[in-house]
Amino acid sequence: MRTTAELEERLARPSAGLVEDLGKLDGDIMILGAGGKLGPSLVRLALNATRGEKRVIAVSRFSEPGLADALAAEGATVVSADVADERALAGLPEAPNVVFLVGAKFGTQGREHATWFTNTYLPGRIAERFRDSRIAALSTGNVYPLVPVTGGGSVEDDRPGPVGDYAMSCLGRERVLTHFSELHGTPMALIRLNYAVELRYGVLVDLAQKVLAREPVDLTTGQVNVVWQGYANEVTLRSLLHAGTPPYVLNVTGPELISVRRAALELGARLGVEPVFTGEEAPTALLSNASRCHRLFGYPEITPLELIDHIARWVADGGPLLGKPTKFERRDGRF
Repeated sequence: MRTTAELEERLARPSAGLVEDLGKLDGDIMILGAGGKLGPSLVRLALNATRGEKRVIAVSRFSEPGLADALAAEGATVVSADVADERALAGLPEAPNVVFLVGAKFGTQGREHATWFTNTYLPGRIAERFRDSRIAALSTGNVYPLVPVTGGGSVEDDRPGPVGDYAMSCLGRERVLTHFSELHGTPMALIRLNYAVELRYGVLVDLAQKVLAREPVDLTTGQVNVVWQGYANEVTLRSLLHAGTPPYVLNVTGPELISVRRAALELGARLGVEPVFTGEEAPTALLSNASRCHRLFGYPEITPLELIDHIARWVADGGPLLGKPTKFERRDGRF
């Protein structure tokens, strides 16, 4: 993967399992938030997996110039709409299968009210509007507390312990969706994603940028989860088949715990730069155990070391980045 086109092709390459699973779904697939960070690649993946047998409806405000036209040219049914607007939401077409990607994380500090609106109130409106659909909703591993790095990470049945307004509002999203799932009998899946990464953003990209710029890498959060974005997209789509009432909860991340120190050293070796470190590894971190996911869908096809190879080359070559740091180092929940 040396170019954006090659990266987009890899992100949108469906597995045989995804093709088979989406073939079992009745009706079209609507993706709400299709213009966000992971939306376009998920739309393309759904298009490639359904092979024209279902409509893939991409809904977003589409603030990025040309994106709506590009997705339409690739076969998506594009609807430019702000789902936070009641009239726009009511005017959306019906779809038996809905993937809900809309959420807010950064800029929480000082705008907590807007974060709660997007992450907690709006999902309830979506659940009411699509009460007769099957819904897969993106959530986050941030609903869990910091846990000992020796414990293997939080599992789906563990008690949540969100830190900060962002994480609390995301747990609020899950609670509100669960309410409407049980009220209307709407089958749902909640995807607790923990640090997806591709070549333009993610924890490993954040580390590569710091290493290359010779900026100190904070080791306080010494262990992290990462997962290839293409795998996360695929699991999100395939989870529609597992949606239930109450919602089916699924951690989505890689099988390994990644040492921040080791990842920085590996990146430094490829970039020809000796990393600069600060701080000492704390005994806790935000970590998820995705064994349930791996039993259902197998392991990600791209390993962390392969991602490190690709990302180091991408960053060294000056490849385009999204400019959206994960802020994985934050331990106080302030994003």
